[in-house]
Amino acid sequence: MSIIRLDKLLNSGTTDTLGKIIRRAQDLDDLTTRLRDELGADTALALLAANVRDDGELVVVASSSAWAAKLRFEGESLMQAARDSGLSVTSFRVRVGSGT
Repeated sequence: MSIIRLDKLLNSGTTDTLGKIIRRAQDLDDLTTRLRDELGADTALALLAANVRDDGELVVVASSSAWAAKLRFEGESLMQAARDSGLSVTSFRVRVGSGT
């Protein structure tokens, strides 16, 4: 079995399943970063991840239920930030992460 350097594998740009997974992870990270940029510094740290589902629902994951409540107030601005990134967003939901 040959050994392939991880950076070479991750940056190979292939269209195989691994390449699709890597691109999807990068897209989710880009979205999360874009949404964090819309928030104040403290609140941005509470936003753990973001995704837009096929039905247009923007889902953000908060670090705690207290932060989730605060992020709900930012729903319109977060939806607009996602739209400004070229995504089709029609609704908004906040989930609480596991905290592990």
